Amino acid sequence: MKKTAWRLGALLLLGLFMIHSVGVASSNNYEPVPKASNQEAAYINALKVKDGQVYLEIDPIEWYEGEEANAIFREREQDPEMTEAPDGYYIVNDTVERITLPVAANAEVRLQLYDHTGRHEDAQVVWNQQVSLDKFTDIYRKDDIVDMKWFPFHITVEDGEVVKIIQQYVP
Repeated sequence: MKKTAWRLGALLLLGLFMIHSVGVASSNNYEPVPKASNQEAAYINALKVKDGQVYLEIDPIEWYEGEEANAIFREREQDPEMTEAPDGYYIVNDTVERITLPVAANAEVRLQLYDHTGRHEDAQVVWNQQVSLDKFTDIYRKDDIVDMKWFPFHITVEDGEVVKIIQQYVP
């Protein structure tokens, strides 16, 4: 519970920073990532490359949106003054896990927000930007403007290997 509250607070602060400093504004083009049986919502705690193979160290989470998020929020937080999940989403991460998975060389990577140029004003939301795995590796390592470690991702696994990585936008 403590980790969930900390992450939620950190994400809210990141959102405020992004809106104030970067000029990011949520648009009506947002669509939830469709759920799939072989997909897991997770934080990517580490990205490593060993002998040319990319590995992700993930911490699975439960990601909720809309009315489902509100119901879980009310059940877990029980705050009479707040009856809805802030910003329409809620994350549950009761246990810290460290699962390491190899990433397919041709994995599909889609990002919503990242540091394109090293300039704050150029970090804008562009929905589902496809980038190569090599580019994602570079983006993940840069953390001065947009830190990928603060975002949840939807990770699709087939035969024990990550084949799709989708950054979850958080307002």
